[in-house]
Amino acid sequence: MSITFHAPGEPKGQPRPRAFARRMGSKFVARVFDCGTAEGWKSQIAVAAKPHAPDMPFGGPVMVSMRFCFARPKSHYRTGKNAAILRDTAPDYHTSKPDADNLAKAVLDCMTQLGAWWGDDQQVAQLNVEKWWASGHRLPGCYITVDAIREVA
Repeated sequence: MSITFHAPGEPKGQPRPRAFARRMGSKFVARVFDCGTAEGWKSQIAVAAKPHAPDMPFGGPVMVSMRFCFARPKSHYRTGKNAAILRDTAPDYHTSKPDADNLAKAVLDCMTQLGAWWGDDQQVAQLNVEKWWASGHRLPGCYITVDAIREVA
């Protein structure tokens, strides 16, 4: 079984938890908080994923493929005498931040939290993550495919 859907929007990576120490009287107490910068993106993923969720969560190993597409910056659309050259040589792959692993973590955490896809993201046995610039048929957001993997006897 294979399910594919598109989560539109501007992809954000899962931020790292931040830790700090605060003085409480004569002692220091460590505190950890999770920055909420990806919460808007994760809610967009949830809205896109819910209608495509399987009737029953995947029970065994799964393969998840993610193709993140980022809106092109204005520098890719120059004007003037070199416009055609720059349009033809604009890169296809997105090679700057956010990191691919942080992008994937945000998607996997969101889909795990929904509870309709799998019990835990440890079931993801294969993971494919790509970062592209949006163009033509590639709209900004993330194209997500989830496939069940058959166990090899």
